[in-house]
Order: sequence, then structure tokens, then C-alpha cells
Amino acid sequence: MRPACFFCVFSFIWLAECTPPTCYSRMLELSKEIMQLLEKLHNYTRAKTCVEVLPKMFIDVHNSCITTKLRDFLYILLNHPTQSCQERPRIVLLKLKVTNLYKIINKICHRELVFLTDDCEALETGQSTPRYGEDRLQLLVEEKR
Repeated sequence: MRPACFFCVFSFIWLAECTPPTCYSRMLELSKEIMQLLEKLHNYTRAKTCVEVLPKMFIDVHNSCITTKLRDFLYILLNHPTQSCQERPRIVLLKLKVTNLYKIINKICHRELVFLTDDCEALETGQSTPRYGEDRLQLLVEEKR
């Protein structure tokens, strides 16, 4: 009886891990992969000359500016001034991942994504400035009086 029970629990855990990713989880996973790849490219000595052209970018899928920043970033990747850089395997992989994330955000998961901020500068600096809604700001003003 014990081995059968153990087998049932183990198979349940295995099946739980096999669930397909949701649209939202795929966006988060892909954005993390892109950031890790960008960090590797910035630290990789052979790719430093290729990465110098790319703008600094911190991906936050909850920022409403992400679509325009990804579009601009992808344009620079696709039209890189150096042909040898366009053909580097890691740059090709970066192009593929950014293209996939852009398509997922704009087409596949367009209605599922909730934007929590519109701080475009945060995508370049990595630091988001908190913005209070009108009701929160009104409460802060009333507390000071």
C-alpha cells in the first residue's frame, strides 16, 4: 500500500510541474531571460563592441512604455551597423527573444497584461519613481493640514 501511495503522490507532483506556462508567466520568464542575456553580453569581451550600440534597457512588463521601448530596441538589433555583430549567435538569440516578447505583449497576450506604471525613464535607468493616484495624493494633502 505504501509504494502505491508514494507513486500517486509523486505522479501528482510530476503532473503539476508539467502544466503549460500561461501567457503572463511566459512574458515574465522571457523578460528575465532577456535581462540575463543582456548582462552576459555586456560582460562578454568579444561582444562588447556589438553591445555598445544598444541602449540601456530594464524590462518591466507592467510599464506601459514597454511596447515602444521593445520596438525601438528591436529596430536597433535588426539594423545593427556591423554585419559581424548581426551574425553573432548571442545577438541572434537576443533578437529572437526580444521579437518573441514583443509579439507576445502586442498580439498574443494583449488583453491579459495590466500596466501599473507609465514611467518610461524607469526602463532606461532601472529605478521607478512612485506615482500616487489622485485619491492617494488627496489623502496626503489632507493629512498635512
